[in-house]
Amino acid sequence: MTVAEERIARLAALARDAAAECHDDRAREYVRLARRIAERNRLRLPRRFKRFTCDACDAYLRPGKNARVRLRDDHVVVTCDCGHQKRYPYE
Repeated sequence: MTVAEERIARLAALARDAAAECHDDRAREYVRLARRIAERNRLRLPRRFKRFTCDACDAYLRPGKNARVRLRDDHVVVTCDCGHQKRYPYE
C-alpha cells in the first residue's frame, strides 16, 4: 500500500467519524482532500468511500440524516440533500 493510499484511507475514516459527530463541514474538507490526493496520484477511491460521498457537494452521506436511499427494480438510488442522485445496480 502506497503512502497516498494510506492517507486516502485515513481521510475516509476521519470523514466518516466527523459526519457521525455532525461536523459536516469538517467531513466535507476531508472528502475534498482525499479526492485531490487520488487525482494527483492517479488512484481510484475505495468503493465504500465513493458510494458514501456526494459528487456535487462533496458531503459525506449518512442515510437518514443527509441522504435518502430508495430501492428500485434493479438499482439503489441515493439522493443527497443537495438533490444530486447516484444509482447503483444490485441483484
